[in-house]
Amino acid sequence: MPELPEVEVCRLGISPHIIDQTVSDVVVRIAQLRWPIPDEVKLLTGQKVERVERRAKYLLIRFSSGTLVLHLGMSGTIRIIDSSTPVAKHDHFDLTFEHNKTLRLNDPRRFGAVLWFDRHIDEKGLLVKLGPEPLSDEFSAGYLFTKAKKRKVPIKSFLMNNHIVVGVGNIYANEALFLAGILPTTLVGSICEVRLDQLTIIIKKVLSDAIKQGGTTLKDFTQVDGRPGYFAQSLFVYGRKGEKCLHCQTALKEIRQSNRSSVFCPSCQTD
Repeated sequence: MPELPEVEVCRLGISPHIIDQTVSDVVVRIAQLRWPIPDEVKLLTGQKVERVERRAKYLLIRFSSGTLVLHLGMSGTIRIIDSSTPVAKHDHFDLTFEHNKTLRLNDPRRFGAVLWFDRHIDEKGLLVKLGPEPLSDEFSAGYLFTKAKKRKVPIKSFLMNNHIVVGVGNIYANEALFLAGILPTTLVGSICEVRLDQLTIIIKKVLSDAIKQGGTTLKDFTQVDGRPGYFAQSLFVYGRKGEKCLHCQTALKEIRQSNRSSVFCPSCQTD
């Protein structure tokens, strides 16, 4: 599943191709994704893209009249292609522009979304309850400690709660906890403020490095131009169950938390 770095890489990739460009056609091939694609998206013809933003894992394409919201779901990809490119299986949505380029959403599992916020109003409440962006100033020293007080949940589940902080998905939670030396099962309320502040810094670095390297290569993700991401080459624990820790050579272990894989080093992660 594309995580925050992959979505940010996608935003960076599509922006130069569609900002200040006018929509010439909107094509909906399969309307039933995670939610039905609203008919209002077809009214985008003739409108110009003003900017492209990201909130958590949502891409926000801003027009003067409102916001087109895209989510990649479990397996979605977005490409900027020539408008003459033949349609492939699972190509569900096209936004075609006057300069003969098309933004195309391909989503085999149809867990993604294409939504419209009229006048930029989030009527579904998708974004309003989200926590701060992990690379923002709001996510800073003291924040995690304040949110963790009296909480009796594992630190990994805490980090993956989008009401606490957005975008720290499974891959990056595994990696950050390893680098911080914290077991994924440690109850967050038992971790001191100094350790949580260190973890905050590590999360920012892990996500920033992943964005710089183009996102993590998974079977369902390649960049907007088709090139794979490279952060997978830098993973310390995720997907490496049974392999030797790159720091101490101890065999990495795996447990399941909320149906997600948590891989850790029993020597380097001790509390």
